[in-house]
Amino acid sequence: MLIFVNRYFYPDHSATSQMLSDLAFGLRARGHDVRVITSRQRYDAPDDLLPAHEVVGGVEVFRAWTSHFGRGDLIGRAVDYATFYFSAAWRLLRLAQAGDTIIAETDPPMLSVVVAPIAHWRGALLVNWIQDLFPEVAEAVGLGRRQLPRFVYGALRMLRDASLRSAAMNVALGEKMAARLSSLGVASDRIAVIPNWADAELIRPIAPKDNPARTEWGLDGAFVVGYSGNLGRAHDYRAPLDAIERLSGASSANLKIRWLFIGGGALYDAFARELRAKGLQDVLFAPYQPRERLSESLSAADVHLVCLRPDLEGSIVPSKFYGVAAAGRPTIFIGDDDGEIARIVRRQDLGCVSPQGDGEQLAARILTLAQDPDRRRDIGARARRLCMEEFDKRVALDRWERLLERLSARRRGAARFRRG
Repeated sequence: MLIFVNRYFYPDHSATSQMLSDLAFGLRARGHDVRVITSRQRYDAPDDLLPAHEVVGGVEVFRAWTSHFGRGDLIGRAVDYATFYFSAAWRLLRLAQAGDTIIAETDPPMLSVVVAPIAHWRGALLVNWIQDLFPEVAEAVGLGRRQLPRFVYGALRMLRDASLRSAAMNVALGEKMAARLSSLGVASDRIAVIPNWADAELIRPIAPKDNPARTEWGLDGAFVVGYSGNLGRAHDYRAPLDAIERLSGASSANLKIRWLFIGGGALYDAFARELRAKGLQDVLFAPYQPRERLSESLSAADVHLVCLRPDLEGSIVPSKFYGVAAAGRPTIFIGDDDGEIARIVRRQDLGCVSPQGDGEQLAARILTLAQDPDRRRDIGARARRLCMEEFDKRVALDRWERLLERLSARRRGAARFRRG
């Protein structure tokens, strides 16, 4: 049996939930017995309670009780985490059996520390599916208005590292994250790289003239620069803000530039306030879109921005890139020139890379693409093709199945060795 543990799951739309939902339902459709331990909450609506137990798409879902103070305060967030740790651990203790494989994501942070001893006690294999590295991310971006003492981060790292080393496998999202895990003392045969993905069947390119979202949002006839997903402390809005200001007078009879920001996050309000303070127009904000509208929303932009702070390379990989590729749109990556996504963009010629905080260079990159529709079309075709070949959900499911089979073979070999 496969048992997934993560704070959010279908029908929640957060990034970890969407990845987990795709994987859990996909593996169930391929004949695996799948259960999920999650919370009763939604990421953006903590007061909405989902059913405590149900079967969805053949996946048995156990939703543990948690407090729901939300993300606004560090103490309340810590209590939410603690109640999930306790409730999920209690459920896992009752559910896990010898021979099971437990796959722990990284929401809430340090989840592997809670799951590892239970997996060992029950004789189950532990797979850590690492979407981000905590506490490194927290140290880099802070925890809102509060910050933890340095010795606390050190203690958390020691516990986290022990849980990673004890796992049967640790799944990293990219080569830089894998290198970071290796530097923490995790054995190479306990590290696998499986990138996140997009559903290329669900997300398809739509031509601007055929896209109802562009008409609905008043974008017809414009060159649209898009940003879709979370805008949090791991990201940079200074360069886009500066670029918007620099390009505010660039529209002409032949080129009208509009900006489309879809989603939410810790920095959205601050970004919107600064736009208003500068009197900048031609910027549209839209909420997260349902999955069935992702083709329309991602195709509404002619080019997409994807960003990550350089000091977080190896700790986070922006998953929004894969949806952009599925929609057949160029990517402008803002961040480290040698970052995980930057390497893909440059190696496959899927757009361009711009340094963090450099609005002048970003504006120049945008203008260059805006004035070259043939190049945008060629990039879009390459991006779509690469997604189908490397970053489609089907490809990811194949990789996960091969990994699970390797682990099963390793477990069978170990059992024969003990008997012999």
